[in-house]
Amino acid sequence: MAKSYRHLVLILGDQLNLDASALTDFDPNQDVIWMAEVMEESTHVPSSKQRSTLFLSAMRHFAQLLEAKNWPVRYTRLEDADNSGTLAGELQKAIQDCKPQQLVMTAPGDWRVLQSLRAVAKHHELPLEIRDDTHFFSTVRDFAEHAKGRKQLRQEFFYRELRQKTGILMADKKPVGGQWNFDEENRGSFGKKGPGLLPAPLRFAPDAITQEVMGLVNTKLSKNPGALNSFGWPVTREQALQALDSFIQNRLPYFGLYQDAMWEGEVWLYHSHISSSLNLKLLNPREVTAAAEKAYQQGIVPLPAAEGFIRQVLGWREYVRGIYWTQMPEYLERNEMQSTAKLPAFYWTGQTDMACMRDAIHQTLEHGYAHHIQRLMVTGLYALLLGVAPKEVHEWYLSVYVDAVEWVELPNTLGMSQFADGGVMASKPYVASGKYIDRMSNHCKGCKFNPALATGDAACPFTTLYWDYLNRHVDTLAKNPRMLMQLKNLNRLSDDARAEIASQANLIKNAS
Repeated sequence: MAKSYRHLVLILGDQLNLDASALTDFDPNQDVIWMAEVMEESTHVPSSKQRSTLFLSAMRHFAQLLEAKNWPVRYTRLEDADNSGTLAGELQKAIQDCKPQQLVMTAPGDWRVLQSLRAVAKHHELPLEIRDDTHFFSTVRDFAEHAKGRKQLRQEFFYRELRQKTGILMADKKPVGGQWNFDEENRGSFGKKGPGLLPAPLRFAPDAITQEVMGLVNTKLSKNPGALNSFGWPVTREQALQALDSFIQNRLPYFGLYQDAMWEGEVWLYHSHISSSLNLKLLNPREVTAAAEKAYQQGIVPLPAAEGFIRQVLGWREYVRGIYWTQMPEYLERNEMQSTAKLPAFYWTGQTDMACMRDAIHQTLEHGYAHHIQRLMVTGLYALLLGVAPKEVHEWYLSVYVDAVEWVELPNTLGMSQFADGGVMASKPYVASGKYIDRMSNHCKGCKFNPALATGDAACPFTTLYWDYLNRHVDTLAKNPRMLMQLKNLNRLSDDARAEIASQANLIKNAS
């Protein structure tokens, strides 16, 4: 007779931490861990080869770690002949074989996955205990309490609450340096001379497990976007800690000043490259913020750099999670600006004459990575100005980036980038002309388009579409005080100029 277990503990691909709440009372004599690689998770959106390899390799390394502790692990591999292809199908088989009294899991990062697993538990009439994800500084309940009674939600206020709660960068209940936010000091560009000699990123040569996964991905997911020639992401906690230390020592000192800057052909710049490790739970945000704070206290890192980075981890990361779980599932369907255009095909190839788009998309497909300004103010901005259906934009971001888990990707894309939630996530649409990209990069210098021109053969599509966007949505945008200056500039254009811009914009849309 098959053994019956007390708990079947569900571990998902983005829950690779030994201190996960699902494992707090794990008893190897009574419990068994369930992990499953399934095609559904790489095909419900076409997960890029870089993203799929990272998740699968990190999962296999984590399972190996669990097995080294002599903990029983029921692990389904993607290539297993009897793999049903779905998490629901694999969980049903595990329940039938293991006969658990209860299912236990840490709260997942994806609404779709949660509903699927809940349905399986209900079908088998098994209790499913969903425990708080203690990886985060705050709970969803904390965020819901913060949001209660507020007409508007803003990251800055939640961030300040968390600073006070945690004591991070605080002195006698006041922010270190006398202000909460050093954003104004963190908007530098590289200037005409460029970034100069940059610190080399820490990349990790694929070991035997990763190489096996790469072969599997190239075979079973050959039609998914991207390539694996450059794969070097951290796939273990040890590697993630090394990546964190490399960032703190070599790039954080200049991260703040240059966090918004771009440069042709330079992928890594001064960014951390640890968001995937955080989102897979290979790193804990507490140790990440502590390392940045310590570097400031030791005089290694200036305060604006430390605060700017900590704000991304303690502020934005916690805030977007709260938005996701308090707004879903309706949030996924939001489309405030009624955008319906299709995502241009070049988002999957990088084949475009726009230098900034070409550079951002090529590096995205090659590495599964682009930094936040490339995502917000290049690929995201173009989709927003073009009027692409926000769900299509969301699915592209979820597909191509190694750090994409829906709880963090969806609010950043649909809310902040596309303004599809009408201001829940951000106070205004992040719209700009090609002049912004010219100011923050050297892309325009070698581009066939002129960012100063909105019409004519040399007109920059960003600039054309910027004015067209303002003109199309003027009635809606006029209700937003933060858009009044941009609309004032729009009002300086003559009717003939607006008509000419609209005509050129239609040419761009029809060619997309």
